[in-house]
Amino acid sequence: MSSKKGEKTLSPEELEAKINEIRKLIVPAANKLPVPFSDAIICRYLRARNWNIKKAAKMLKDTIKWRAEYKPERIRWEDIAKEAETGKIYRANYHDKLGRTVLVMRPGFQNTNSSKGQIMFLVYCMENALMNINSDQEEMVWLIDFQGWSMSSITMKVTRETANILQAHYPERLGLGILYNPPKIFESFWTMVKPFLETKTHKKVKFVYSNDALSHEKMEELFDLETLESSFGGRNSTGFNYETYAKQMMEDDKKMADFIGSAATGGGGSSLQNLPSFLASETSDGGDIASTDENSAC
Repeated sequence: MSSKKGEKTLSPEELEAKINEIRKLIVPAANKLPVPFSDAIICRYLRARNWNIKKAAKMLKDTIKWRAEYKPERIRWEDIAKEAETGKIYRANYHDKLGRTVLVMRPGFQNTNSSKGQIMFLVYCMENALMNINSDQEEMVWLIDFQGWSMSSITMKVTRETANILQAHYPERLGLGILYNPPKIFESFWTMVKPFLETKTHKKVKFVYSNDALSHEKMEELFDLETLESSFGGRNSTGFNYETYAKQMMEDDKKMADFIGSAATGGGGSSLQNLPSFLASETSDGGDIASTDENSAC
């Protein structure tokens, strides 16, 4: 059985045994979800806990409890529209060269004081990004632009909660985090933040500077410069447009609502392929571990 670079390799039989054991451990908690989850989802939790069954099962139970209470799949555009006005987080209309979904973040464009609203907006954006992920990918890229950033742009409370949600409930979803032009003062903030991050998470974070030749080469390796926004060194001058983005998000909300309704009446089928992290079974029957590219990536 293939594995991600540097990770433990399991045979198909070993992997199937671990998955089946976890399924036994998380019943009846799993019944709280609107649809069944897939082997691929369990694989991500196993990888996040270095294939330890008990630790992965506990992590999965915690996520099931969180999703049952928070109901992230039911957050709608109208719930977070105010948070989105400045374009502080949005899903880009391009991918990196690996085909990964890109979330653009501009913490310096913070426009509210509500930590509750800010976290809800983050979760909405995560769910939407994963709903639109390519079928051969399971990770996303965060492009974080520090234009206008200051120490007052984000609170430590929101930072801690962001790290917790990402690591606890969306494991193995961040492929790369690019910090673009962070100011010198950010170094002290980063020193405070790193203890909240697991080692494998902060190792995925890269510092990139527009006035550095090696950084430019790195961006060109990762992205098609014709589609990459000019604010990140690309040649695409089209920026964030609130009205256009709102329309796009409301269309995605309708897809989600239709899926929720279909799942409630026993429908769904192949539409599960493109739905968010925990709702999506990634296979129409939630079964064979070798049936999809994502499953085989375990």
